[in-house]
Amino acid sequence: MSRLHDTARRGFASDNYAGVHPEVLAALADANEGHQIAYGEDDYTARLLEVVRAEFGEQAEVYPVFNGTGANVLALTALMPRWGAVIASGVAHIHTDEGGAPERVSGLKLFTVPTDDGKLTPELIDTEAWGWGDEHRAQPLAVSITNSTEVGTVYTPDEVRAIADHAHANGMALHLDGARVWNAAASLGTSLSAFTSEAGVDVLSLGGTKNGLLGAEAIVVIDPERAPGLTYLRKMNMQLASKMRFISAQLLTLFDDELGLRSARHANAMAARLRQGLERMVASGEVPAGSLGFSQDTQANAVFALLDNAVADRIREKFRFYDWDRARGEVRWMCAFDTSADDIDAFLRVVHHELTR
Repeated sequence: MSRLHDTARRGFASDNYAGVHPEVLAALADANEGHQIAYGEDDYTARLLEVVRAEFGEQAEVYPVFNGTGANVLALTALMPRWGAVIASGVAHIHTDEGGAPERVSGLKLFTVPTDDGKLTPELIDTEAWGWGDEHRAQPLAVSITNSTEVGTVYTPDEVRAIADHAHANGMALHLDGARVWNAAASLGTSLSAFTSEAGVDVLSLGGTKNGLLGAEAIVVIDPERAPGLTYLRKMNMQLASKMRFISAQLLTLFDDELGLRSARHANAMAARLRQGLERMVASGEVPAGSLGFSQDTQANAVFALLDNAVADRIREKFRFYDWDRARGEVRWMCAFDTSADDIDAFLRVVHHELTR
């Protein structure tokens, strides 16, 4: 079949727009030879368990799945009974972008908390962490945080530890949505374990698709006593891959020679380049005063900017991206493992042109 898309066209809408990393494609080709036992009894999934335990602790378990929503829903389902509730930020992916799946599939309740930067604190958690024993209220039994967050900010290990200690002291488990967990690690300059297993996280949704994989994610159960039954829940929720070796081989590649961190460092660096270029426009007076601003710190691979909707729409004719909050003129610009310096510079030229025309 002939190629159907323009390979030169770039966008800043999502890191999901990027293709599969060449090293991952090579790993898939290697895994494709011969026969392997299905449903996770293959050599690649066995090796993935070894790698996960080396990173997150010897008791950790790993469950490869197809997508991030599946990972989040299954993780939260395993963490609590059906009368349980999850406390999360108001911009959490489980609340805003998963079609109600956590509530519809698992039957759990989400208690959301408004945050300025997408991050929870023990104090913010306490606004919803109450009512235990009250039969009229869903029981707060878990906290879910995202790192890096949906607005591109990053929790430090100390911040995660404070939340974990607070959650555990109140009888709640801690889940971390790691759709962009590699970007968080790259931003912090730490290992994945530094802000997960070492900081008190009980269950991690280990992201891969946004970092160059082809539909491959995993649930890492750091404390198996907190999340029983995933072996059965994964099948019940249609996330059990028959040819699991191809998911596991991809995830393994992210750990091999630090590919996951290398890719995330590059994406973060491109976001930093974009932010710096935009700030130079403002500081130098090249663009009209007040025409461009920022709503969040750029700590990972996302830039959140403020500009007139009409300008944003004209820029979008050349480079696709999403509005975050159109009512306030807030947009999100994402960088990926394959975003180049030339891509950034070309985008900056278009932004400059549209702001000054």
